[in-house]
Amino acid sequence: MTDLLPAVVRDTGPDPTWSVIWLHGLGADGHDFEPILPELVGPGWPAIRFVFPHAPMRAITINGGMTMRAWYDIRAFDIASRADEVGVRQSIRQVEAWLAAERSRGVAPERQFLAGFSQGGAIALAAGLRQTEPLAGVIALSTYLPLTESNADEATGAGRATPVFMAHGRVDPVVVPALGEASRQALGALGVAVDWHTYPIAHGVCAEEVGDLATWMAARLGTAPS
Repeated sequence: MTDLLPAVVRDTGPDPTWSVIWLHGLGADGHDFEPILPELVGPGWPAIRFVFPHAPMRAITINGGMTMRAWYDIRAFDIASRADEVGVRQSIRQVEAWLAAERSRGVAPERQFLAGFSQGGAIALAAGLRQTEPLAGVIALSTYLPLTESNADEATGAGRATPVFMAHGRVDPVVVPALGEASRQALGALGVAVDWHTYPIAHGVCAEEVGDLATWMAARLGTAPS
């Protein structure tokens, strides 16, 4: 079994029966989205374990080889060579190790969410498509779908059946909106149900987006919106 990546773990109550594995963006770490919890989690929600893994340190080509936390190397700015496949697949395995750890804790896949921002969202989308059992949902913020040449062949029935929440800034200069929209369409062509949202922001997350995500999650948790 793949060793678990170190992570920030926060439980919203005793004996959590749901899990969210949340992946940060390039150069950040597991603490990056920890502060979102008070804004996101509703008072009537069941106890949830939020796991925020730290990506490994690796050299990033477009940043002059600088070493930082990253889920994969970014070799060039064009989409054809943006994400290195070896790194993406390694990160998928590392994320799946955390999903398996939550299963061993008694949290079934249908009560697990996989979330990510930017690079982390790319891994969440790629990993979600390849699961053998449907997850509760995939949350992909300011991101795109990598591994474009193999997704159709490798997407499982469970992956296609997992609902996806995608959100993107309309003036994002890092992951341009057209790339997010193309990924939305590619997922739709695979039969994935995508709940798509855009906001008048750049490469980040806004309060309206958090509210929309809370409503989407609450529907899957079987509770009232926060």
